[in-house]
Amino acid sequence: MDNPIFDPGKLRIGTPDKLNDTPVAVAGQALDGVDPVYRAKATQAAVKFESFFISHMLHDMRATTKVLAADDSPYKDKVNDDMLDLADNLVADRMAGQRAFGVADMILRQLLPAGQKAAPSGMEGENLTPPLNPPQ
Repeated sequence: MDNPIFDPGKLRIGTPDKLNDTPVAVAGQALDGVDPVYRAKATQAAVKFESFFISHMLHDMRATTKVLAADDSPYKDKVNDDMLDLADNLVADRMAGQRAFGVADMILRQLLPAGQKAAPSGMEGENLTPPLNPPQ
């Protein structure tokens, strides 16, 4: 049963707001032997984990600033905490989409074959290290 919304033959590398023109699959066939559905799910999960990581780091930085601030400091004000958390999550999503910290790339190096480069656009020529635990 085909899903008309999800077509693996039309997958592209990148984030929804900035797609690379390199196709992940052509006519349902993988370019490098990796199932395009698996590649798409692994990439999405890796980027989401990087977003969670960055969001948690920003939240901890903000909490530390509140603890260290003086009693009369504006950083102690709890009025806009919910909106600041939302802003932190949006910043984290954007940074993860750009793979700013490289966490998603490291995860993809573990999940994809050794010959596959899991780099965002613009880094195609760089030498990427092989996975630490290659498949047996």
